[in-house]
Parts: sequence; C-alpha cells; structure tokens
Amino acid sequence: MKKFVSMLLVAVMMLSMAACAGNSGAGETEAPQVEVPASALEILENIWAAFGEDEKFFVMGGDYNNPVDNAPGAVDVTATDYLSFTLLVPETEAANVTDAASMMHGMMANNFTCGVFRVADAAAFAETMHTAIANNPWICGMPEKMTVAVIGGEYVLVAFGINDAMNPFDTHLAEVYADAQIVYSEAIAG
Repeated sequence: MKKFVSMLLVAVMMLSMAACAGNSGAGETEAPQVEVPASALEILENIWAAFGEDEKFFVMGGDYNNPVDNAPGAVDVTATDYLSFTLLVPETEAANVTDAASMMHGMMANNFTCGVFRVADAAAFAETMHTAIANNPWICGMPEKMTVAVIGGEYVLVAFGINDAMNPFDTHLAEVYADAQIVYSEAIAG
C-alpha cells in the first residue's frame, strides 16, 4: 500500500510539473504587462517618492482651489483655465482630460512644471502637448528641456523645466515607470 501511495504521489507531482512547464511558454517571450495606474496623482506621487531628500526642491501641487505644499496634487479637470494657463493644455483639448495631477516648482513654474493627464487617445494628446510646449511664448525665463511620456497607455506625462530639475525627474520617471513610452525628451528651442 505504501508503494502504491508513493507511486501515486510521484505521478501526481510529475503531471503537475508537466502542466507548469507547458504553461511557461518555453522558448516564447511575453510582452511585459503594463499595469494602468489608479490615477494621475498616483503617478506623480510615485515619481516624487523616488527622489532623495537632497534632490527635492520646493514644489506645489494641485490647482488654484486645491493647492498642496511640497507634494503633487490632484487637478480639478473642470478648471480649464488652470489646465490651459498653467499646464499648457490647449483649450480645445481640455474637455478630453478625465483625470489630472500637477507638480511645479514653488518659486518659478518655468524652472519645473509637470502635469499628468488621463485621456482616451494618449498618442494624439502627447503630440498636441509637444506642440503646445514647443510653441509657447515663455515669460520670465525659458525652460531648457521637455519630456512627454505615455504611461499605461492612458496617461500622458508632460514635464518641462531647467536641466537641474528635469534630469533627476527623468531618471526617476524611468526607474519608477520602466515601461513608460518616452515620446519626447528634448531641449526646448529658444
């Protein structure tokens, strides 16, 4: 009886191992699964949390009615004036934004501004934002660099600022969201 039970257990184990090996896709590679973040705010909070204390600078998040000190904040998507004036979303595109968050330098927005927007057509929105930043008439100093990325297929991250702020931001963006599609990472022509 002991031999029978032992052989039965060995047979069950071999079958389960064969089933696991069959599901592993031996020789095949699967595309990494991109997990869609829960919100635009979560994206900025995760990136900001990756900054070391010595890298952080004074930031403000949110919008006019919901400001947040020293952290990213959610943006009311019905505040189209804030979206267009501060985050450079063209007025014609503001209605396409269903979720948003922001974080900007607390003393001068041109030193660093970042918005994350949930939209239905991320690729088209990324192109629109690239054009808006490239053609913006800058006042009080010009940002040196812009980054436009698509995260999770539904979110567009747009950041611009001076290199001292943008370089560590881009590094942490890549660390936290390795699957982000960097659509643009370029100097802003003066």
